[in-house]
Amino acid sequence: MSASSAVVSIRVAALPMYDFPELRAAHDRLWAALADRLRAGGVAQVPRQLTRGLTHREIWAHPGLLFGQACEYPVAKSFCEHLRIVATPRYCAPGCADSSYRSAIVVRADEAADALDDLRNRRCVVNEPDSNSGMNLFRAALAPVSGGARFFESVQFSGAHARSLELVATGEADVTAVDCVTFAHITRLLPSLAARLRVVDWTPASPCLPFVTSRRMSEDTLSMLRSALADVFTDRALAPIRAVLLLEGIDLSPVTTFDRVQELELEAELWRYPVLL
Repeated sequence: MSASSAVVSIRVAALPMYDFPELRAAHDRLWAALADRLRAGGVAQVPRQLTRGLTHREIWAHPGLLFGQACEYPVAKSFCEHLRIVATPRYCAPGCADSSYRSAIVVRADEAADALDDLRNRRCVVNEPDSNSGMNLFRAALAPVSGGARFFESVQFSGAHARSLELVATGEADVTAVDCVTFAHITRLLPSLAARLRVVDWTPASPCLPFVTSRRMSEDTLSMLRSALADVFTDRALAPIRAVLLLEGIDLSPVTTFDRVQELELEAELWRYPVLL
């Protein structure tokens, strides 16, 4: 067996996008229920546990990814040859509607700004330069008020939404954009942090972070994933787990292109604000 074949024979599952320490037990329970149904349906080599030892980018590029969750903008830009969309979850969080979400534009609670234009020449922090929620949606919100010029005094990258919120709360940055599901989790799990912050505005919407699988998975496996998800999302016994994860439903016939995130990028370019700066 070649080295590449050996890698493909190892299947992994991961849900890294909202896997806060306080939510790991719920994610484990959700995966266990999904895995049981996949095995019962005849899917081979179903991982018994979620993988947490790899970065989200390593997960997205893994040829044996059976089930995961991804951010649409980096998938559209860098991982579309690796991944295919299985389904789009629907979340119960302020800023969500159906299977779409927005980012909350967040400042300190005592910040005087009341509108986006008031944030000009402030210090911005975002999680990653190719994040849809942290960068692409934020850029789309700012483009119409930017005047095609530099907007912020500085832009730094924190590596994680929670870290961005901490930097704003402590005064090391002035504003960030955080997807509304993350912000809802932070508000509930870390109320002392949330109390030092407030939402000054919201970005445009785009599809929620999709559940994905490797493009190497067969059509039969894709079909089984959707069937298992349909069962997991209607199982009354799992309702408390779904509630903890803010999951209220799922779109099993999702849009499998990335038109919306690319449309927002193009609109920013037309406003002469192609880069968040």
